[in-house]
Amino acid sequence: DAPHCAFRHTELPHPQRTLHFGNKKNTHHFTDVHDLPCIEKIVCTVGETPQPIQTNITGKFPEWISGSFLRNGPGKFEIGNQKFNHWFDGMALLHQFKISKGQVTYRSRFLSSDSYQANNEKNRIVVSEFGTVSVPDPCKNFFQRFLSRFELPKHTDNANVSVVTYKGDYYVSTESNIMHKIDPETLEATKKVNWRDFIAVNSATAHPHVDVDGTTYNMGNSFSLKGSYYNIIQVPQTKYSSEETLEGAKVLCSIPSTDSAKPSYYHSFAMSENYVVFIEQPLKMDLLRIVTGKLRGKSVSDSFFWDPKLKTIFHLVLKKNGKVSSFQYLAQPLTTFHQINAFEEDGHLIIDMCVSDDGQIISNYNIQNLRKSGEDLDEVSKLNKIFPRRFVLPLNVDDKTPYDQNLNSLPNSSATSLRIAKNKIFCTHEDLHGEDLHEYGGLEFPQINYGKYNTRPYRYFYGCGFRHLVGDTLIKMDIQGKHMKVWEQPGLYPSEPVFVPSPDATEEDDGVILSVVITPNKDKSTFLLALDAKTFEELGRAEVPVNIPYGFHGTFNATA
Repeated sequence: DAPHCAFRHTELPHPQRTLHFGNKKNTHHFTDVHDLPCIEKIVCTVGETPQPIQTNITGKFPEWISGSFLRNGPGKFEIGNQKFNHWFDGMALLHQFKISKGQVTYRSRFLSSDSYQANNEKNRIVVSEFGTVSVPDPCKNFFQRFLSRFELPKHTDNANVSVVTYKGDYYVSTESNIMHKIDPETLEATKKVNWRDFIAVNSATAHPHVDVDGTTYNMGNSFSLKGSYYNIIQVPQTKYSSEETLEGAKVLCSIPSTDSAKPSYYHSFAMSENYVVFIEQPLKMDLLRIVTGKLRGKSVSDSFFWDPKLKTIFHLVLKKNGKVSSFQYLAQPLTTFHQINAFEEDGHLIIDMCVSDDGQIISNYNIQNLRKSGEDLDEVSKLNKIFPRRFVLPLNVDDKTPYDQNLNSLPNSSATSLRIAKNKIFCTHEDLHGEDLHEYGGLEFPQINYGKYNTRPYRYFYGCGFRHLVGDTLIKMDIQGKHMKVWEQPGLYPSEPVFVPSPDATEEDDGVILSVVITPNKDKSTFLLALDAKTFEELGRAEVPVNIPYGFHGTFNATA
């Protein structure tokens, strides 16, 4: 596939502003709202590069980094003369940046999913995606096309969201019941894996959590005449053969939806040492509208709606036995896609996550919005503010717990927890940031030193500042004092930062941050960026001589 869009270089004037982070003085450049460039090339179809190519290194990549930085995201946004409507719909393109002895090679490959192959074979959109409904076959007569609208929609296997591991194997996944096992060396899909072959769920998230013993947890929906349920999934770390996939997976517990016909949407969940935490939010899915979507010519995204009259509910599940806490922890209506970390301390469960106060975020990412510029782009971006917050949930609660009294006894914490009913505790949050984060539009795509600090007390997290719909800065947040460091350059759009620890690390932030930086207004100049995680200073760039669209999530696969 040849690139569908031509990239061009645009020089724009940028007024200077000086910011102070701690005692360090940094000069940054900002673009006036009226000069915001169009970022539509971020969602532009590109070709694949299945054979590794060399990159042009400037600066230096530490010699100790050895492995592959794997990324996933949409890379094809139209089939024939039909275009996808939503950023989440593009065909999955897998990326590999292989780092060894200071050198970096790049390769990419479209996921050979059933959806991808069927679309290419028919040269039109055959399988509906999240925001795009497939059109009836024009070769059929009118009566056949009419009847086809009464068929249930096919499940897409276009796994374009994340790269995850189960039992040491690599998979690409989205929010369906299908994953694809891949070879991390060649990026080729080696096996299609259906969750429903192992457990009774209709889907699973693209954001599992791995426990210290290697056990993996995930969440999946199940819909039936008996109702709608949220299922906590447990996958053992033990693997007995090279052909094994999800064998041994089980549903640890099932939580009934508050409204069986309109369950909550969720993208991920939180996990501490002893608990899995499911966050039931007021962003809802109308199942009747989903089932009748093809008949009405509407996509799945059309069934999503925000109900601000509902509270957010935190459900706590003990990992050792699947028991759900009899107490519900409530909060004001919010939307969360990604949690930062969760841990237990002095009888409290602390959950840090990126939060929006409304549910409009999904509709913001229609491709038509990503193709706006200037004031139009700014108006959409204003609806997309997400900030890191902390909730503190008291664990030692029972019938004797007093009412209307702050149960958060942690020092230096402004979060509150009040018992308001027999089995209900209402929680308010504490901001994990200062006022300076507002200038960067909030923070998303959070990452931590996961291997050492997931489910444990921690100090640092990293993310993207989201001033204009996609990441346009990289941010390091220090929870102690709520200080931040920022990397940014005009016209550059960094993606999710991934932390790679140094082999001789003695402190939490000893390591390197890797991020793929997209240059939509400059042709063939995307690069892999390496930052010193401690100082947040740039170490090196590996410039790729091909165009790359903005992606979603990835992981680092270390080699000895």
